[in-house]
Amino acid sequence: MKIAYLTSEYPAPSHTFIRREVAALRSMGVDIDTFSIRRPTPSARLSGEDEAAAAETAYVLESVPRILGSALIEFVRAPVRTLVTFVAALRHRVPGLRAAIWACFHFLEAMQLVRLLRARKVVHLHNHFANSSAIVGMLAARHLGIGFSLTIHGISEFDGPAGALLPEKIRACRFAACVSAFGRAQVMRMVEPAEWSKLFISRCGLSTRGRPKHVEVEGRLRFCSVGRLSPEKGHVGLFEAFRAVLAAGIDADLHLVGDGPMRCELETWRSALGLDERIHFLGQLTEEEVAKTIADADVFVLSSFMEGLPVVIMEAFAAGVPVVAPGVAGIPELVVHRETGLLFPPSDWEALANAMVTMASDPGLRARLAERGRRRVAEQHEITRAVRPLLDQLASMGLVSLEREGERTGKKRRIDVLELDAEIATSPL
Repeated sequence: MKIAYLTSEYPAPSHTFIRREVAALRSMGVDIDTFSIRRPTPSARLSGEDEAAAAETAYVLESVPRILGSALIEFVRAPVRTLVTFVAALRHRVPGLRAAIWACFHFLEAMQLVRLLRARKVVHLHNHFANSSAIVGMLAARHLGIGFSLTIHGISEFDGPAGALLPEKIRACRFAACVSAFGRAQVMRMVEPAEWSKLFISRCGLSTRGRPKHVEVEGRLRFCSVGRLSPEKGHVGLFEAFRAVLAAGIDADLHLVGDGPMRCELETWRSALGLDERIHFLGQLTEEEVAKTIADADVFVLSSFMEGLPVVIMEAFAAGVPVVAPGVAGIPELVVHRETGLLFPPSDWEALANAMVTMASDPGLRARLAERGRRRVAEQHEITRAVRPLLDQLASMGLVSLEREGERTGKKRRIDVLELDAEIATSPL
């Protein structure tokens, strides 16, 4: 049975976990077509795998005349149902004229998506992120009478307009995968207990094999942080903490991967702190370049005020790099203080600085935490394991046959898991 995956922008350099999930499910016999509201921006640094994913993805916002034409054709084809969908679009919004205008856009996009889904004979639509693309997906699925489901990721889906509209999406969906226990708990507080049975944990994943690995080298210590240069990432506080690290006598650099609206402000702040020679803005990098930059670091650090469960932490663990991160949202489910990494209270820059100094001053601690983090990500986030709850859910709904999946890939998957278990068991602490 054909299943659709829908996001606002696919592929995207910051959402490679979706591409990995699609590839893993396909390898297990799930028939998936990918859809996206818009194409990646021209400035996006796409990997070769992302380019291949873009070539096979159907995009909604390709042509305004085609979108309008799809709505007209659908109205002629099923006038009553189309009007019902239009009313549903107007109701599924926050108050205000601007939201009403956007609701009309969502309806038109949904009609175009209906045409694409019908042409591919899709029987179920799965949406990553409960954002505006999920509105379009929910409307299209309801119009076609097919199943609809979600993966819930982070705080942005619980705040603002997205949060206000999330309960209705949960009521409309057949299931909602949550990438962390924290995320599932947030959804539970927003919906009726009768909806809780739809919620389960399905963690983001990656392949821990074939990735660049960290090798200790002599010289200046290197801290690395990966993330959008935006207010919620707390980079100003990270700069303050890093200045305190240097004042403590640590010879170090800080490398920042990513771009965003605060870049100019952060560059000015760097200069004001006298850190132009120590803090390096690397901009947006390809997937391969990000992996290498993380592996080259001695310590990976996050300073965010809000997160879901950052995949970049998994990537750092997979590379054998120890992590310093805020104890916020789902992060403590992966970074256990002094077991797999060091946690600090969010926005406590003195505590962040102390954790960075502790890491920098103790190579033995870095090695122990990195190894335990590598084990943890292999056990919980190796992609062939991470997708299993989602695969089981699809199978329970009759959307995929596990027997067929077993015939096609079961033997290979069993060998992969056995090899991974052996690798974890024999790796020294």
